[in-house]
Parts: sequence; C-alpha cells; structure tokens
Amino acid sequence: MLPLTYALRNLFRDKSRLAQTVGGSALVVLLVMAATALNSGMAEVLSASGSPRNAILIGAGSEESIQRSEVSAQLGGIAEVGIPGVSTILGTPAVSTEIHYMSFLETAGGGKGQGLFRGVTPKALLVHPEVRIMEGTFPRAGEVMVGKLAWRKLGLPQEALRPGKTVKLDGSEMTVSGVFAAPGTVMESEIWTVLGDLYMLAQRDTVSCVVLRMETSDDFSEVDLFSQQRLDLELAALRETDYYAALSSFYKPLRVMTWITAGLVAAGAVFGGFNTLYAAFASRIRELATLQAIGFGRVAVFFSLVQESVIACLGGTLLASAAAMVLLDGRTIPFSIGAFTVTISPQVAVTGLVTGVLLGIFGSIPPAIRCLRPSLPRALRS
Repeated sequence: MLPLTYALRNLFRDKSRLAQTVGGSALVVLLVMAATALNSGMAEVLSASGSPRNAILIGAGSEESIQRSEVSAQLGGIAEVGIPGVSTILGTPAVSTEIHYMSFLETAGGGKGQGLFRGVTPKALLVHPEVRIMEGTFPRAGEVMVGKLAWRKLGLPQEALRPGKTVKLDGSEMTVSGVFAAPGTVMESEIWTVLGDLYMLAQRDTVSCVVLRMETSDDFSEVDLFSQQRLDLELAALRETDYYAALSSFYKPLRVMTWITAGLVAAGAVFGGFNTLYAAFASRIRELATLQAIGFGRVAVFFSLVQESVIACLGGTLLASAAAMVLLDGRTIPFSIGAFTVTISPQVAVTGLVTGVLLGIFGSIPPAIRCLRPSLPRALRS
C-alpha cells in the first residue's frame, strides 16, 4: 500500500482544485446538517409540546385544529365534577378552559406580526406545569404575557415585548405583564391573555377547548367515556400528545421539501466535485502508471486516490461543522404555529461526518476507475 503521506502531498499539488473539492464537500455537508437540524428541531418541539397526562376536550369535527373548535363555556365546570381521575393540586382541579385565537399584534413602534393567542385563567399553570414566568407577572385584565420566543414568531424586536410595553390586539391597547418560558414547546411562541378579555376581542361566547391534567395517562379512558356519554355537548376527546403528533404529520410534507431542496442543491455540488476529481486524476495518469511500473498494484493506487478524496472531504466536513456552529446553532426558526431553536446536536454532527466520509469514498470511485482503466503501456505513453 502507498503511504498516507503520499496522498497528503498530492492534495497540495494543485491548491485551486483542493479548494474546489473542500468547498464543494463543505457545501454538501452543511446542507445535510442544516436539513437534519431543521427537521429534528421541528419534530422535537411538536413531540415535546404534549403531556401524556393531559387530555383535551374539543368540539366534534375539530380534531385537527383547536382554533376552529367551539365548545360551551360551562364545559370546564361540568368536566371537573363529571370526570373522575382529574388531578387535584392544593385542592384545585387541574382543568383549564382556553380560547386559542390567531390574530395580529401591533407594537407602539408600528411593528405588526401574526401570532397565536391563548386566553387562559391562572388554572392553566396547573395543566401546563412546564410554563415558568421568567419576568413580570401572570396577566390580569388588559394585559398579556408573552412567550420567550414570541418576538421571533411575530417578527418583532425583542425589546418591543418587554414587561411594561404597550401593544395592540385587534385595536385594543394592552400592557405586557411578563415573559414566560416553556422549554422545548410551541407555547414559548404564544401570547397568553385573560380568558375574559379574549371573549370580547374574539367576539365569541364559546371557548376552544378544555384541557385536563389526569392523575395518570391511563385515566384518559374516563375523558373519552365522558365525551361519548355527553352527546348534548358534541365533544371529542384527544390525548394532548396525539394532537401534536397529528400536527407533526401535517408538517411532514414541509420537512420532506426541506430534504428535497437540500438534495437538489447538494446534487449540483456533488456533480461539480466529480468533474473536479476527474480533472485532477486524469492529469496524473502517467504518474499513476509509473507507480504501477515500479511495483504498486492497481488496488494500492486506487486506495491512495480514495484516501486523497476522503481527506479533502473531511477537511470540507470540518469547515461545514464550524460554519454550522456559527450560522445555525441556537438560531430560532418560526413556523405557522410557533418557533423552534436549531441545535447542532451530536446526532447532527455525526450525520455530517458520515456524509463527508461517504462523499469522499463514492465521489472518488468513478474517476479513479476511469484513470486506472487504460493498460500500463498506453498509460505510460499518455
């Protein structure tokens, strides 16, 4: 076998071609890492948004969208006494009556963005224990509490949503009372307001849903039985995890399009890399034939060419990994119902490394075979 130092020396013989190979592989690896991180981030935020202990009562026929659902405003009180197994915290049943409402929020500076508003009562904190108030207080009448990532979802300056700032919701002035966090969930992109305020602003006398926190996940059967018995209320019961799983399936075509777009751009870079390697190897046919003439077999020469390609692609992978950490890690990406944070996790890093190695191996095989195919006398005369 040819020594590794031979492959390393050959890499720097033509620096322009080395730059093309490293740059092309870096682009492919960066695109693959970006697609993996985006898909993982969206899937994780949707899967983490639901609790297996939470059940949702919504209007029959609205299972795919809580925002379209309408149920009686008295449903929360009926559910408290009619469903066994509801968790009780300090003597208070964990039952949250909520309105989910999509509208525009305007800031004092003239900014405007569309976001998801959730009309709640303080009992919402019993049902959604992952919510933590970071600054300020829970909203009262005429106030809103914004999620930590709401500014990114709305496309507004973060300072415009600080506690004490004035905003407008459907023409009504409201004050930002606080900022809350709900790590890893879509709730971090929402705006919470008092249930009574949203009744008036949304001009409705019904609510979107009632969320119940059960003692155990197995108690969902009690909620399902209640929805089937109370035909007069026209209800459907869902596990909160099932609702967000359905949303994840809804966004699957979007994630597929991310992969397709990355694949198309990467394909162009790969074919460009093929041409670069063909040109690099073809100019060395006589050199490769000389190596065979002095005793190195074609297999040894072939593996040396593959080594060159893999080393160059690993350099591109290192460059792509550094670019991903600088450009992508920690970025917040908004989508229709929320936002998620891109994380360059070990899984994403390993995906990039594997992509770089495979690119180096399979990208070098066709040009290496073509350059070693001529007979030795013919190659020496070339």
